Amino acid sequence: MAGGKETPRQKMIGMMYLVLTALLALNVSKSILDAFVAIEENIQISNENEFTRGQEKYLALKEVSEDKSQKDVQVKALKLMKTVSQIDKMTAQRIKFIDDLKIEILDACGEEIKTTGTKESIIFKAYDTKEPLKPIRMKLEHVQGMDKYDEAMHIIIGEDITKPTGKGVELWKTYNSYRKELTELIASSVIVEKGKPAFNFNAPEINKFSDMLDLSKQVDKAIESSKVAQDDKESIKKIYISLTKSERSVVHDVPNVHWIGKTFDHSPIVAALASLSSMQKEILTARADAVSIIRARVGGGEYSFNKIMALAYGPELANTGDEVKIEVLMAAFDSDKQPEVTYAGKVVTDVKDGKGVITTKASGGNEMVLNGFITIKNKSGMPKTEPWSKTIKIMKPQGNASLPEMNVLYRDYDNKLLAVASGYEKTIVTISNGVSLKPGSYAIDGKQINGHIVRPSGASKTCEVFVSGQNTLTKKTVKLGSFPFRIKNLPPPTCFFGKASNGGSALKSDVVLSARYEDSPLNAVFTVVSWELEFMGRSASGNGNIINAQAASLLKQAKPNATASFLVKYKGPDGKLKQSAVVVKL
Repeated sequence: MAGGKETPRQKMIGMMYLVLTALLALNVSKSILDAFVAIEENIQISNENEFTRGQEKYLALKEVSEDKSQKDVQVKALKLMKTVSQIDKMTAQRIKFIDDLKIEILDACGEEIKTTGTKESIIFKAYDTKEPLKPIRMKLEHVQGMDKYDEAMHIIIGEDITKPTGKGVELWKTYNSYRKELTELIASSVIVEKGKPAFNFNAPEINKFSDMLDLSKQVDKAIESSKVAQDDKESIKKIYISLTKSERSVVHDVPNVHWIGKTFDHSPIVAALASLSSMQKEILTARADAVSIIRARVGGGEYSFNKIMALAYGPELANTGDEVKIEVLMAAFDSDKQPEVTYAGKVVTDVKDGKGVITTKASGGNEMVLNGFITIKNKSGMPKTEPWSKTIKIMKPQGNASLPEMNVLYRDYDNKLLAVASGYEKTIVTISNGVSLKPGSYAIDGKQINGHIVRPSGASKTCEVFVSGQNTLTKKTVKLGSFPFRIKNLPPPTCFFGKASNGGSALKSDVVLSARYEDSPLNAVFTVVSWELEFMGRSASGNGNIINAQAASLLKQAKPNATASFLVKYKGPDGKLKQSAVVVKL
C-alpha cells in the first residue's frame, strides 16, 4: 500500500481503506461489548429468579416448622431448618466472595463504584447483609472502560493461564468446595429412625472428564460407593454435575490451560463480570434445588387447596375376560392419612400410599364403567368424600400394521413401522428374512410415536411382519396376523445448487450444493462429499457442500443465461458414494 511504485492517488485510496477497516473493527468491538452487557443483565435477572425460587421453598419449610398442629412433622421441619441455615450460610459466603471480586476489578479499572442507586451508577443496588444471598445489582452500561482487560487478568489469573496465581485460584477452590459441602450436607441431612444407619455422600474431586457421559458415570460411581438415600441419588447427581467444570483444556493450541485462564484470559471487564455473575447463578440454582429437596422431606403446609378431586387410574382398553386393575386416589394426598375407598358398595381393603387398588374382570359390551367413593380426613379429623369413576373400553383382539412411508421397505434406510396389537397391553413384533428390526421413537405429523425401525439389507425383495399381542397380567401371547412388504432400493435424490435443481436458474452469489428429496415423505439425509465444476471451458473442484473461492470467482464472471455444470458426489443412508450432475443457468 505504501510502496515506492504507488502513485499518490493509490496511497490515498489505500489509507482510506485502512481507516475504514479500523472504523469497522471499532463498531464490531462495541457491538460485542454491548452484547456482554445485555448478557450480564439477563444473568442478574436469572439470579434474582433463582434467589426467589429458593426463598419460596425456604418459607414453605419455615411455615411447617411453625405449625404446632402436627407435632412430629414440626419437630422434623425444625431439624431440617437448621440444615437449610447451613446451606444459606455457605451460599452467602460464595456470593459475597464473588461480589467482592467484582468490586475489586471495577476499582482497579478506575470505575466509579462509591456512588450507588442513581441512574448513572454502575452499582444499582449494593450488597445488603440483611439479604446475604442476593448478589450486587449492577448496570454495566455505565462502565466507562468496557474493553479493559489487563486489570481483570492481573487480579484473577496472574501471569500464566496454565498456572493461575491470582484471586482466580481462590475462586476455583471456593466454587469446588461449595459443590462438595452442599452435596454432602444434602445426603447427610436425611432424618432416619433411631437404630438405623445414617446416610452420607463422600463427594469426590471430579474436575477431569472426556464428556458429559463420562462425568455422569464418575458421579454415579461416587454415589454408589457412598450411602445415599435412594430418593436423593438423582438430585445429588444433578446438583454435583451443575457445579462441575473441566479444570484443564487446550485453548488456541496451548495445552493444559486452566479453566480460570480459559475463561478470563484477555476477557474485557464486562465479559469477566458476566462470567462471575454466571457462577453466582449456578450457586443460587444449586441452593434452590437443595432447599427444594429438603422441603420435600416433610408434608403439609407447602400447598393449600380449596378443591379436592378424586382420580381413578387404570387401563383404557381391555379384552373380554381380562383382569383389570384400577387405582383410585385423592388429588391432594397426605401420607399420614390413608383414604377409605369403596367400589360397588363395598370397602376396598387394598389401600396404601394414598390410593386404593381395585382388581376386577373386564366384561360387558363396548365399555365398562367402574365407580364408587373415596373419603379422606382433614387435619381436624373431618371427613371429605368424593365420587370417582373410571371408564374402560372393551375391545376384541385384532392386529394391525402400517408403514407410514408407503408399503415399501427401503434398503439401508431406517423405515418407520407401526405395529399395534389392539386390545393388548403389549405388542410383540417380529420380521422374516433376517431383516433388522428394533424399537424406535419417531415423529409423524408432529406427533411422537413409539414404534419400530426396520432396516433391510442384502438381496431380499420381500419380507413379512408378524404381530402378536400379550396380556401383561396373564403373560398370554396371541398371534394376530402377518403383513407382507416389498423391499426396494432408495430412489436417488435431486441435486441443487442454491435453490436451483437441474435446468433451473441459480444466483451468482450461491455457494451451497445439496442433495435431497423434493415433496417426499421419506426423511433420508444425503451429505455432499465433493464436487466438480465445469464452466466456460474452465474447471474447479473441492470437498464438502460449499464451493471454494476459485469456483465462486469463476461464477461471478458469468454472463446472463450462462450455463454451469456441477458433478456432485454424495453419500446417503447406505453410506455408499454416489454421484449426480446438476446443470443450472446463471
